[in-house]
Amino acid sequence: MNLLQTYEANGVSRPVYEFGESVLNELRERFADIDRMAELNQGKVIHAMQEARVDAACFAATTGYGYDDVGRDRLEQVYASVFGTEAALVRPQITCGTHALTVALSANLLPGDELLSPVGLPYDTLQEVIGIRPSPCSLAEYGVRYRQVDLLPDGGFDYPAIREAINEKTKLITIQRSKGYATRPSFSVAQIGELIAFCKGVKPDVRVMVDNCYGEFVEELEPSQVGADMCVGSLIKNPGGGLAPIGGYIVGTKDCVERCAYRLSAPGLGQEVGANLGILPSFYQGLFLAPTVVAGALKGAIFAACLYERLGFRVVPGGAEERHDIIQAVELGSEAGMRAFCKGIQAAAPVDSYVEPIPWAMPGYDDEVIMAAGAFVQGSSIELSADGPIRPPYAVYFQGGLTWYHAKLGILRSLQAMVDAELVRL
Repeated sequence: MNLLQTYEANGVSRPVYEFGESVLNELRERFADIDRMAELNQGKVIHAMQEARVDAACFAATTGYGYDDVGRDRLEQVYASVFGTEAALVRPQITCGTHALTVALSANLLPGDELLSPVGLPYDTLQEVIGIRPSPCSLAEYGVRYRQVDLLPDGGFDYPAIREAINEKTKLITIQRSKGYATRPSFSVAQIGELIAFCKGVKPDVRVMVDNCYGEFVEELEPSQVGADMCVGSLIKNPGGGLAPIGGYIVGTKDCVERCAYRLSAPGLGQEVGANLGILPSFYQGLFLAPTVVAGALKGAIFAACLYERLGFRVVPGGAEERHDIIQAVELGSEAGMRAFCKGIQAAAPVDSYVEPIPWAMPGYDDEVIMAAGAFVQGSSIELSADGPIRPPYAVYFQGGLTWYHAKLGILRSLQAMVDAELVRL
C-alpha cells in the first residue's frame, strides 16, 4: 500500500490529498526551522532533568499527605529550571488551565486590589473567575476590581491608555499570550516582554501574570524569562506532551508561587502536602516529549493556515506569519462550515472517530460550543482537536496533534468534509 492508498483508506480522496501535497511542497524549509527549535528546547529540558538529578525514585507513588515526595519536589525544580524562575508549583491537584489561573489570581490579589488586563477581554472561562460575568466565588465577589484596556485595531498595545489605567490600586496585570476565542494575533515573547517592561516602568511594584497556555516551547524563551512574575498553564496542553492525564503549573518568583501553594492547599501547608498518586512518570515523560510534540502541532497549524488561506478563507495567523502558539483560527463564515470542519477532525481521531460533533451548552461559555476531540485524555488540546463558539465570524480554532502525521490527516479530513458538504470546491 502506497501513501496515497493509505490516505484513501483513511477517508481522504485523491483530489484532496493532491491539493494538500501541493501546499506542503512550499513548507519544507519552514518545517526545518521548527525542528531546529524543537531540538533547542529538547536540550533545555534534558539539561534541567539532569541538573535536578532525576532518578527512578522520582517515579514512586505517594498517597495521603504526600510528605517528603521527592519526585514531586524535583519535578518542580525541573519546571523552575526550564522556565528560568525561582520556584514552581506543578500538581495533579490543579484540574485545568482555568483552575491554575484562578489559583494564581486569588492567591496574589486581596480585597480592594485592582486587576488590569491590557490586552482586552480575557478568555471566556476566566470571565466568570474575574466576575466580568457574575458568578459565585468570583474575584469581584471578594472585592477585587477589574479594569481592561482594549487592543488597538491592528492588534497592538494601546500604551497611552495602559499608562492611564495603571493606578495606586493596580496590584496585578494579566496578559493572555494566546488568542483564545478571538481572531486577534497571539503575542510573541518579545512583545510580552516589552509590555511587561512598560507596565513596570509605570509602576515598578506591580506584578504581572502571563496565561501561557498553548505557547510553551514554541519559542526559545518563555514569558517568565522576560519579566513575568508568574507564568501559568495546563499540563493537558503543551508541557504535558500528551501523556499527563491532568494537572497544571505555576512558575515564577518564590513569593508569588508560595502564595499560590498556600491557596491551592492551605495556609501553613503550602507545597509540603499533595500526593502524586502515581502519575509522576507521565508528568516527567510528557515534559520530556513536549518539545517534539509541540513541533508537530506547529507544523499542523501552519499546514492548516496555508491550505485554507489558499482556498480563500481568512486565517489567523496568516500562513506566512511567525508563530507564537499552536492555535490556528480559520473563519468559515457559517455554522455549517464549523460543523463540517469539526466533523472531519473527529473522523480522523483514534478515539471516538465515529461520533459527529454537535454544538452544546458547554460550562463556562455564553454561546454554544462545538468541539471535535477524539483524545486519549479528555479535553487534552495538545491532542488533535478543533472547537469554537457558534457566533460570527464562525471561526474554528484548530490545535494539537501528538504527531505531525496525525495533524496532517486531521486537516485533510476537515477539508474532505468541507468538500463533501459542497462548502468548498477544489
